[in-house]
Amino acid sequence: MRLQLYLLATGGLALSAFAVLPPGASGQDAVSSMEAPSVVPEPASESAPVVSGVDATAAARDLRVASALEALSSQVERTSDPDALRDAFQAYYAFRAARPERVRKPYLYFVDYGLDGRTPRGYVFDMESLSVMDGPFTVAHGRGSGPRDGVPTRFSNQSGSATSSLGLFVAAERYDFTGTAGDRHYASPGMRLDGVSGEFNSAARARGVVTHGAPYVTAWGSGRSEGCPAMEPARARRLIPLLSDGSLVFLFSPRDTIWLHGDPWVNGR
Repeated sequence: MRLQLYLLATGGLALSAFAVLPPGASGQDAVSSMEAPSVVPEPASESAPVVSGVDATAAARDLRVASALEALSSQVERTSDPDALRDAFQAYYAFRAARPERVRKPYLYFVDYGLDGRTPRGYVFDMESLSVMDGPFTVAHGRGSGPRDGVPTRFSNQSGSATSSLGLFVAAERYDFTGTAGDRHYASPGMRLDGVSGEFNSAARARGVVTHGAPYVTAWGSGRSEGCPAMEPARARRLIPLLSDGSLVFLFSPRDTIWLHGDPWVNGR
């Protein structure tokens, strides 16, 4: 007797039997003599990967980071480090996945403090359409972080330090900011910041580190603040209403390696 196995389109197996009968044998004899073959499933390949929920989440995040880099890198004129944007997008998507209720708007305000004060170093990205809403534009750094037109080199989370802090922040409520530049008092829309990068910026609200417009920030130089990522007054009036209450802010510098290797969102934790 011959047995022929046919592979079905669905991936299963069908069995058909054709018996070669000896002289005098009946069809019933052939049927009674047939034995149904046993099908033993093949063991799973030892090399087949097992994908956990955590791995799948990380893979999805990496895909989003790659898409954002592909769409936005060519629109950013200059960065201080090849990984500046990657770190910003990694932090954005990691936090959004972990705390989606706090990310109510699709905007990311990014500042590259690895660039000097005269170089436009601020951008606002729309992370939903993967487009640049604004930038590059000048942004102030803290007077405790470095010289007026130079590259900031000192960063702190300490009250009274007048330094910039690095890492990821949630853009919180809008309010009416007032400040002093020299002997001149001025007013601007303000936006409070809640630091979410642990020890690196958790004291932002208590320190009064906010986003606001300031007359010392111009298109030709950023000036220095008390640690706030301040922008030009007209730009603040336009952007702060969009950014407040649920956008994210990411302040970057490649010069602080302790922060770079310890920030929980940059490192995907």
